[in-house]
Amino acid sequence: MTARASDRARYDKATAHLEAPLAIVDLDAFDANADDLVRRAGGKPIRLASKSVRCRALLERVLAKDGFAGIMSFTLAESLWLARSGFDDVLLAYPSVDRAGYAELAGDPKLAAAVTVMVDDLAQLDLIDAARAGGREVVRVCLELDTSLRLLGGRVRVGARRSPLHSPAQVADLARAVVRRPGFRLVGIMAYEGHIAGVGDSVAGRPFRSRAVRLMQATARRELAERRAAVVRAVRAVAPDLEFVNGGGTGSVQHTAAEAAVTEIGAGSGLYVPRLFDNYTSFTGRPAALFAMPVVRRPGVGVVTVLGGGYPASGAPGPDRLPVPYLPEGLRYDPQEGPGEVQTPLLGSPADDLLIGDRVWFRHAKAGELCERFDVLHLVEGDAVTATVPTYRGEGHTFL
Repeated sequence: MTARASDRARYDKATAHLEAPLAIVDLDAFDANADDLVRRAGGKPIRLASKSVRCRALLERVLAKDGFAGIMSFTLAESLWLARSGFDDVLLAYPSVDRAGYAELAGDPKLAAAVTVMVDDLAQLDLIDAARAGGREVVRVCLELDTSLRLLGGRVRVGARRSPLHSPAQVADLARAVVRRPGFRLVGIMAYEGHIAGVGDSVAGRPFRSRAVRLMQATARRELAERRAAVVRAVRAVAPDLEFVNGGGTGSVQHTAAEAAVTEIGAGSGLYVPRLFDNYTSFTGRPAALFAMPVVRRPGVGVVTVLGGGYPASGAPGPDRLPVPYLPEGLRYDPQEGPGEVQTPLLGSPADDLLIGDRVWFRHAKAGELCERFDVLHLVEGDAVTATVPTYRGEGHTFL
């Protein structure tokens, strides 16, 4: 029996008493992935990206491990909810225009001490001040650096379009504005190099593209390491008490951790290891989060139909954003239909061994987005479900 066949047998046995559709997290794989992230970070703490997990019980499990410290959140409402729930170090990784949230933050000393907000524009400071509603608490601020690689005098850009702050001078200018402004405290810098950390460099069947990605990433790492160090020097000249410099992502942990200017790493997808993280030379993880859909039809030889399954991930549309049939091995989508909202036909010889009511296990393309589809995660250890915990959705929260 192959390792994957053994996993399928375990998952089927563990969840036999449950109705599909359902989602699981294999805790053995989850914990092994967490340990690998810590190893690759080389002693620097990892700030846990909550959008990649979206389950409070699993956030708590990870943060109880040595090597993890703090949360990187994705909305202000989520940040405040986590802080009220007892998480005392929450970095909001994206700017917000949530005026009610800012009023709550500025009016509550516990929340103001626990949450750091992201800023890359003076207009965001103006909005926060206008939203205070009388609250006088000092708001903790982090500045985001644009990590994109710019070539040919800026005519070619590689990387996500995030912050407008690209040069050390630009970041230092905004740092001075924050430091001079009453009611704010500059505590950190963040720089997420998504074109390095979030792009696979070993895509099966595409050797030339993979080689080009590796070349781009090597160039980008060198350029960013020099520029990030210069940015940190410039900002520390303005704010010597800077608390943290955050960088990295699951695909670049060891490379970013090697930069002296970086004090902590951001990561989260490497815990679940969704299908987008199969194509990396920098690490190999174990798939930990899966969902199961029941077989409801057998339309013909070599075909079964499962209930639902059309759970595309965010990003540029393409086949890589779709879930992938994982267990049993050898199933594939019908190219004329793909994964559907209500039903999904699957082709391949393994279909002939599947009966009505059997399960097909899938892996989602991106990590935490799976939790927007399910109220609970069933936690599997060995061949048993040892706990069932709510996702954000199961607790009544869909923050985006």
